[in-house]
Amino acid sequence: MAGLGGVRNTVRQELVARQLDEQIAGRFPVGRRLRILDVGMGQGTQALRLARAGHSVTGLESDAEMLGSARAALASEPEGIRERVRLIEGDGRETGVHFLPGSFDVVLCHGVMMYVEEPDPMLAGLARMLAPGGLLSLLVRNADALAMRPGLAGDFGAALAAFDTAAYTNRLGLTVRADRLDALRATL
Repeated sequence: MAGLGGVRNTVRQELVARQLDEQIAGRFPVGRRLRILDVGMGQGTQALRLARAGHSVTGLESDAEMLGSARAALASEPEGIRERVRLIEGDGRETGVHFLPGSFDVVLCHGVMMYVEEPDPMLAGLARMLAPGGLLSLLVRNADALAMRPGLAGDFGAALAAFDTAAYTNRLGLTVRADRLDALRATL
């Protein structure tokens, strides 16, 4: 499960899995086989975990290298798991091209929104993919927490400045956006 990022990624994936399982258990009857869309699925860690739990999972990924990693991971799974997973090369901003509205009980979009310049249309499209009572799971960088790293390092000037911006440089060296909960809620 380590894949990209080693132990850091393993811890992150475990935290996400626990929170997601809690949300699913609180919303859907125990034992129900869910239809899940994983947008920006990366290596497929969560998609495969959910397929192993008995759910039908569609993974949508625009990066060919990541999709290749997901395909390789899927190929090593038993046939029963492979039958529950469908992998599609595509962009999360175009879910309406690939799927009908209401096609999924759960839509995951983890670690993707920070790369989308105009997130509102994509969020609206993801919400349309949900069946009534469905769950939209977003994992975004918290703009209100951007002050933590410089603050913990004792750079309080940078910490204060971080409260006034949602842009940051990620571990890949890319300038990306963090989001605030109130703005996401307003879109949905």
